[in-house]
Amino acid sequence: MVKKILKWTGIVLLVIIIALAAAPFLFKDKIKSMVVKAINNQVDATVAFEDVSLSLFKSFPKASVTIDKLSVINKAPFAGDTLVYMGELNLNMSVKELFKKEGETMNLESISTKNGLVNILFNKDGVGNFDIALKGDPNQPATTEPSKPFALSIQNYDVQNLRFKYYDERSKIKVVIDSLNHTGKGNFAANKLDLDTHTTATLTMDMDKTNYMRAVKLKLDAVLGMDLDKSIYTFKENKAFINQLPLEFDGSVAIQEAGQQIDLTFFTPTSSFKNFLGLIPEAYSGSIANVKTEGDFTIKGKVNGLNGDNSVPKFNIAFASNNASFKYPDLPKSVEKIVIDTKIINETGVLNDTYVNIDKLSFKIDQDVFDASANIRNIIENPLVDARLKGIINLANVSKAYPVKMDIPLTGILRADVETKFDMAAVDAKAYEKIQNKGNISLSGFNYKVDGFAHPFVISQADVQFNPNRVNLSRFDAKTGGSDIAITGTLDNFYGFIFKDQTLQGNFNMNSNKLIVADFMAPAPVKTTTTETTSESKEATTKTETKKTTTSNAVKIPAFLDCTITAKANSVVYDNLNLTDVSGKMIIKDEAVALQNVKTSIFGGNIGFNGNVSTKSATPKFNMGLNLNSLDITQSFTQLEMLKSIAPIADVITGKFSSTINVAGNLDAKEMTPDMKSLTGDLAGSLANTVINTAKSKVLTALTTNVKFLDPSKINLNQKINLTFNDGKVNIQPFNIKYQDIDVKIQGTHGFDQVMNYNVGFDVPAKYLGSDVTKLLATLKTDGSKISIPVNAVITGTFQNPKVSTDLSKSVTSLTTQLVQQQKDKYVNQATDKGKELLGNLIKGATKNNGATTDTTKTTTPKTNAEVKQQAEEAAKTTVKNAVNNLFKKKDKKE
Repeated sequence: MVKKILKWTGIVLLVIIIALAAAPFLFKDKIKSMVVKAINNQVDATVAFEDVSLSLFKSFPKASVTIDKLSVINKAPFAGDTLVYMGELNLNMSVKELFKKEGETMNLESISTKNGLVNILFNKDGVGNFDIALKGDPNQPATTEPSKPFALSIQNYDVQNLRFKYYDERSKIKVVIDSLNHTGKGNFAANKLDLDTHTTATLTMDMDKTNYMRAVKLKLDAVLGMDLDKSIYTFKENKAFINQLPLEFDGSVAIQEAGQQIDLTFFTPTSSFKNFLGLIPEAYSGSIANVKTEGDFTIKGKVNGLNGDNSVPKFNIAFASNNASFKYPDLPKSVEKIVIDTKIINETGVLNDTYVNIDKLSFKIDQDVFDASANIRNIIENPLVDARLKGIINLANVSKAYPVKMDIPLTGILRADVETKFDMAAVDAKAYEKIQNKGNISLSGFNYKVDGFAHPFVISQADVQFNPNRVNLSRFDAKTGGSDIAITGTLDNFYGFIFKDQTLQGNFNMNSNKLIVADFMAPAPVKTTTTETTSESKEATTKTETKKTTTSNAVKIPAFLDCTITAKANSVVYDNLNLTDVSGKMIIKDEAVALQNVKTSIFGGNIGFNGNVSTKSATPKFNMGLNLNSLDITQSFTQLEMLKSIAPIADVITGKFSSTINVAGNLDAKEMTPDMKSLTGDLAGSLANTVINTAKSKVLTALTTNVKFLDPSKINLNQKINLTFNDGKVNIQPFNIKYQDIDVKIQGTHGFDQVMNYNVGFDVPAKYLGSDVTKLLATLKTDGSKISIPVNAVITGTFQNPKVSTDLSKSVTSLTTQLVQQQKDKYVNQATDKGKELLGNLIKGATKNNGATTDTTKTTTPKTNAEVKQQAEEAAKTTVKNAVNNLFKKKDKKE
């Protein structure tokens, strides 16, 4: 009997499991149809989802409907903006709800979401993007309300990892609530209920371009009394934390047609000064559990009124502390005599009438006392600021009294005594005459590790005076690494830079004894690559986007600078170069530096240049005009990579070099050195006092091997040279040099990769062609001073592995033609017996010089003029060929 019961029980369980597994396939289309109907009946927006699935196991014994990647995209006037996105939306209900007939309402018992976004926007006209409910046609008669596919009988809900964004274009208020996790339990079937909620999130808030809160951690555990008939929500039991600051709330919020009627009070449940430290994020304040405090700190606030389209609730928030102190257990010093008296008040319900009074803010560390006070009014339209600052701070004591995490502890004495009064409209308009300033700030002995610098930055003394219309930097003496700088000048837009993210404008004079450029060009902070799930897609699908924030060590000229610097330096070290007596002007603007009238001494001469460098694009660029005067050739062409690439052979020449160079191209983003492959430009230069060392050049060695009479050390190079370069190739414009009484013409190209193609043309007088040609000329009674031979040498290969070739056949033909042209009339037109005899001797000599063993008895004296002409040409050609071969080719070893 037991076996039968177990058997049938197993069969029943198996049937149930099969039914549970099969049910999603049976009901899926029905559920999907109801979801589509529910959406289309409610909203005027573009709604899409990837899929709808049904599971009887996920929330057993409840049925669970999952909608994947649901998105709601606005139509005009917010066309394309995402209103809502849910990575996953789960609806739970009783299984029996699945068996209801078409048109019957299904009751939902719980809702949960994951990885969602709610994006609330108000445009400049005050219209919100959340008003997407379908509205009836006023011209059509009222009809029976369509049946609702779903009804809410919710007992609990759950929100995981929601991002809430709010932006009002009119007030420029931006609020982001991130990593929002929220749960609520209550019987929504009842009209009155208590909702038990638990919430954690981070809050960031900006107004205009000013940040007021940055990733503030929020936590709230509250029981809300909800009257759904009257839309009134009352705070009952609650406990909130802002960072580590505890707060409690009392009051209610009522939803009305005109807005939200708010009546709330909040306060700190205790008055310990730890409440103040709790306001500071734990990452900056550390654990405050064991901090010893004295005195009090309280926050009290009241908010009352209508939050509507044209009003905000009145509010009064007070922060107060008197004669308080705190000391961290692991630090040697304490902060004492802390006084805080600050209020944020709105008495009219008009947001612009909000004002902030910092009546007193003061503290003491050791013997140093610091006081501040300020008043800010008219905060939305045109904030009016009236502030005072006075006191002394020994910065070394800051890290001894407060847990500041720094690579190198701060040092230095800060003294301030400043009063300022201004309005933001004057800052925006740069109406400095309307800004009232007086006082001064000084900093001495300051030592700080600045991001982006290779070494700590040490300011021995900095003095700033605040005058009615500008800020004067009367002294700034600093060192970093091996560099020192002294700066004086004026700041013309200090408040625009501080409060409005405007560029920092000014004019400065800078002096330095030694300036090492590498000290100021250390790599920028490395940016890491992050992966973020992006739910703000205008498409109806989920996009998991990897932000390709590249890891970069690029040097960037700061975008916030708009200033002129007139600089002088006794010594500047740039890469491997040592420059002396450097002077010039730098105009820094729009992430670029314009260099004007820059002069320096280097390589035994001096350089002057004008141009600009820009780091605005991903690849830095430069454009420069240089004037080089009497530079040592060896030093400049071996130490300057650009000149070395332009003229690789110059390192075998000693002497002086002067030129003008126009060059443009890209810069290496890390080292700020020229990218040789990108260079374009031209060079016009001249050489003086030159001496050539042939042994140091494989090119000259190869050339002299093929051209025996050439001794490069005797070449006169004191002349002008012009060239252009582009796409990694240098084009030498033809130029002539004189080697003794030989004219030489040089032209050709070479690449920065050292590959070359040059033509060297020699116009060689006949006397260099050897004794055979000399005898020939004597025999022919020809003036050798009027005979020359053109020889062309082609140099290819690379500077380290050159190849030299000469076209001797053309040289032979040229000289033969010249000789025959001069002598043919002499022998042909005067075909005397004496002439024929001389010609016979010439032919015999030619045969002998050719190395042939010809039987001279076969050589006959020509009888006719034609024979004279033919044999004369052949004899001259043979003699010339031998001479040229001896001149341009190595002799055979046997010879």
